Amino acid sequence: MKVLFLCTGNYYRSRFAEMLFNHLVSEAGLPHHADSRALALERGGCNVGPISVNTAEALAARGVTMPARHRPPRQACEADFLAFDLIIALKEAEHRPLMALRFAAHAQRVQYWHVHDLDAATPQEALAQIETNVRQLIVWLSVSPAAAPPLPGAASF
Repeated sequence: MKVLFLCTGNYYRSRFAEMLFNHLVSEAGLPHHADSRALALERGGCNVGPISVNTAEALAARGVTMPARHRPPRQACEADFLAFDLIIALKEAEHRPLMALRFAAHAQRVQYWHVHDLDAATPQEALAQIETNVRQLIVWLSVSPAAAPPLPGAASF
């Protein structure tokens, strides 16, 4: 399963979800892979460097091996929505409107979590919630599709 995590700037929440997911599925020997993208890269004007310090520190604290040099944030494009099996946006109230505006043809494929950005949650709170959701997602992916419960943390359509 190829999973795409989306957030506004691909700098903090989606990068944490991507890297933690890939670390955990690798440890478990599962065939899944994740990547991440921004829905509005231009809104990240205050971001310093290629990845949030909060994200890098939280991943390191969890024993996630990171590249010596992080890639810069990436903007989502039309092809991304065709290339991934499962697409998860990190906060419905923030990302559903961006999907409707920029990628309306794919908006119904997106599952939405409810993880606040720095304006409404501390990094410890938000990243812990993402970790819980990612771990539940991996369990969900391990269950046979016919018996799978609803996607953890997801909003219904």
